[in-house]
Amino acid sequence: MRSHKPDQSRRGSRPALRALVLLLTMMAGALAVPGSAQAHGTIVGPATRAYQCWKTWGSNHTSPALQQQDPMCYQAFQANADTMWNWMSALRDGLGANFQGSTPDGTLCSNNLARNNSLNTPGDWKTTTVSSNFQIHLYDQASHGADYFRVYVSKNGYDPKTQRLGWGNLDFITQTGRYAPATDITFNVSTSGYTGQHIVFVIWQASHLDQAYMWCSDVVFS
Repeated sequence: MRSHKPDQSRRGSRPALRALVLLLTMMAGALAVPGSAQAHGTIVGPATRAYQCWKTWGSNHTSPALQQQDPMCYQAFQANADTMWNWMSALRDGLGANFQGSTPDGTLCSNNLARNNSLNTPGDWKTTTVSSNFQIHLYDQASHGADYFRVYVSKNGYDPKTQRLGWGNLDFITQTGRYAPATDITFNVSTSGYTGQHIVFVIWQASHLDQAYMWCSDVVFS
C-alpha cells in the first residue's frame, strides 16, 4: 500500500525556501526605493546641485514641467538620473588631499567624475539665498565624520550661468577641524564682500577612509 506520510526532507526545506524568497523580495524592494543607494552623504544646506534636483524633482522627474521650470535639472536627469539618486557617486578614493592636482578646471562640480558631468554645466541653476554669515549642513546616513571641510566661494565677477568653475574662480574661505561621526554635521561660515549669485564649493574629507567629496551649491548673497 502506498504511504501518504509526508516527505520529511521536503517539508523541512519549505521554511528555508520561504525565508530565501522573503529575503530576495526585501532586497528587491530596497533597490526599488528611490534614495536607498544613498549610503554616504551630501551638503543639504545650502543645497548642492544634485541634491536640489533630487529634493525638488526626484518623485516627479518625468513631469513635462521639469524641462520648462528647471532646465538645468532636466539636463542633469537626462544625462544620468543616478547622479541625483546615488549620493555615493560623488566620492573619490585616495586623493591624498591633492584636490587641485587631481581635479581639472571645469570638473569641480562633478568631483571630476564623468558620470556626473552634467553638474558642471553652466546655466540657471536654482539658488539658495544666504547672508554673509551662513551655515553648512552635511547630512550623512553612514555617519563617517570628517577630517575637515574646506569651503570656497566663487570670486566676484565669475558668472556661473556662462562659465564652468575652475580653481582660479574661487576664494578660499575656511578649513574646519575634525568632526566626530554623526548623521548631521553643521558649522558656520563667515564671509564678506559678496553680493548676488555665487557658487559655494565644499570639499568633505571623510574620516573613515581617504575619501574626498566635492560639491557646488548655487547661492545668492542677500
